[in-house]
Amino acid sequence: MPDTEFVNLFAVAAIALAAPLLLSLAPAVRVPAVVLEIVAGIVVGPSVLGWVHPDVPVEIVALLGLAFLLFLAGLEIDVRGLRGGVLRPALLGYLITLGIGLAAGGGLRLLGWVQSPLLVAVALSATSLGLVVPVLKDAGRERGRLGQTVIAACSVADFAAVVVLSLLFSGSGGSTASRLVLLVAFAVLVVVTGAAVALAGRSRRLSATLVRLQDTTAEIRIRAAVVLLVAFVALAEAFGLESILGAFLAGAVVAVLDRDPSSHPRFRIKLEAIGYGFLIPVFFVTSGLRLDVTGLVAEPSALARVPLFLAALLLARGLPALLYHRVLGRTSIAAAALLQATSLPFLVTASQIGVETGLMSQVTAAALVCAGLLSVLIFPATALSLLRRTGSRAEPEPAVRRPREG
Repeated sequence: MPDTEFVNLFAVAAIALAAPLLLSLAPAVRVPAVVLEIVAGIVVGPSVLGWVHPDVPVEIVALLGLAFLLFLAGLEIDVRGLRGGVLRPALLGYLITLGIGLAAGGGLRLLGWVQSPLLVAVALSATSLGLVVPVLKDAGRERGRLGQTVIAACSVADFAAVVVLSLLFSGSGGSTASRLVLLVAFAVLVVVTGAAVALAGRSRRLSATLVRLQDTTAEIRIRAAVVLLVAFVALAEAFGLESILGAFLAGAVVAVLDRDPSSHPRFRIKLEAIGYGFLIPVFFVTSGLRLDVTGLVAEPSALARVPLFLAALLLARGLPALLYHRVLGRTSIAAAALLQATSLPFLVTASQIGVETGLMSQVTAAALVCAGLLSVLIFPATALSLLRRTGSRAEPEPAVRRPREG
């Protein structure tokens, strides 16, 4: 093996380490670490300095990082919370988002910037739930009507976007009808697997074994979660679907099965440590390495795509927040619109699939990701400012009652 085999991976890991440290040393700079990781990848990558390249070791770890990112996103989905009053506007809002996205994609196609308006619509339809929840927690609104409404909308958007992207834009080929049949078969298999795991978990002997081994070097629950993740990813690819769907559903299944964390309180913390401590930052830095920003800044018409994509993102995801006028005030609706329009990880994933399938150019993909970077920089901070400004004089929002279990 060449001596330089892991040099690029070392550089990427070093950037992943430095990004949160630098932000912690400069608390006045309120920038998510993911933004700094992608920007650093762009700077040291082939597009600018050319110091680091996404070679085989980097690509393998980045692929695992993408799988773990979608797995943890699925783990955040609260299926039991998606009921009744919060579910209906979330579903309707997603349909409105797709409609606006299709209109925006059609306009961009007329300009010759994109080849598939539907791909643009799907790319604009997701929300970064992992970035939205911390903002709601900082404002103390995660359990109120605003928080539960936005979380439900983001959960539906993330789930639907992953399914639609896998169904319509899988690189495996085949007709949409055939992929729909495969998707249904895959979903049935996921449900059967989840039911089998749930039944196995009722065994007292197995449960006692899991408790005994969970905090030893065996880390049995973590190993089981990884096996489920890899199995679902492999099954999704075997069914001709995108691997991201398998990773996302693996996290959703674990979320459903993990109803009583009292016997294993550190389970999710350990999963997040694996993901956010190593794999996911490598994925984001590598995404920066892959971005073709030279073509983006080469001509004004290419650079103009960034604000247009940002405006399309705000319109597509923000406008459905008007559906909440019966339960939220104007300021809360504005904050909800900004939070729902915050998107980055899915934009990175969708743009990469678009480039791989030939439906999106490298320059357009770079513009889409840059728009996502700006949304993460601008929208959450503005929403938090609005919520803090009204928090002192507004009445506390009543908590949304969750249905009783059992």
